[in-house]
Amino acid sequence: MMTRNRILVVDDHTLFREGLMALLGKVRDMLVVGGAAHGVEAMAQAAALSPDVILMDIQMPTMNGIEATRQILQARPETGIIVLTMVEDDDAVFAALCAGARGYILKGADKAEMLKTIRAVAGGEALFGPAIARRLMNLFQSRNAAAPSAAPALPFPELSEREREILDLIAQGYGNQEIAATLHITGKTVGNHISHIFNKLQVANRTQAIVRARQAGLG
Repeated sequence: MMTRNRILVVDDHTLFREGLMALLGKVRDMLVVGGAAHGVEAMAQAAALSPDVILMDIQMPTMNGIEATRQILQARPETGIIVLTMVEDDDAVFAALCAGARGYILKGADKAEMLKTIRAVAGGEALFGPAIARRLMNLFQSRNAAAPSAAPALPFPELSEREREILDLIAQGYGNQEIAATLHITGKTVGNHISHIFNKLQVANRTQAIVRARQAGLG
């Protein structure tokens, strides 16, 4: 039987939310389990419905999407949250990353990009659209340029050379299988190294690891 990804859609605009739920409900490997109009409702439904992926708007009443993302992931770190918004400024993108979002899609994105991102995040990856990826690159480059002395000559000395190599590839956007092929090791070995990296850096997920790596000049 086909495994279906459980999806929760969170947006305060009823027509957009219901339209997106209807659209995803027609996709064979998607199962829309619910919809929420604000962050507090999203937290309750995440606890009750155990979605694999949450599509999260940012600007909502009662509780915004950034705070909802942070609180949901504290309780359910295995949940993949994708920010789906009209907001494209640097502060919003960086705040979403720091909160733990594993994807960031603009509402003008096409169906193919949205489904690709949902499937990637459901599979444990982090994926950002081309426009957001360029913005992230510019953001991290500008922050590093503003404080070049903040990055040590050898970042993350607590990591082994192999772990640092894998973290660098993660920061470049490589998935586990791509890392395995690049380094000529098994996918299981990559997964073990990533678990050690997360533990040593005290990060909860891949997105937070990318943020730490980029801040240190990796990637």
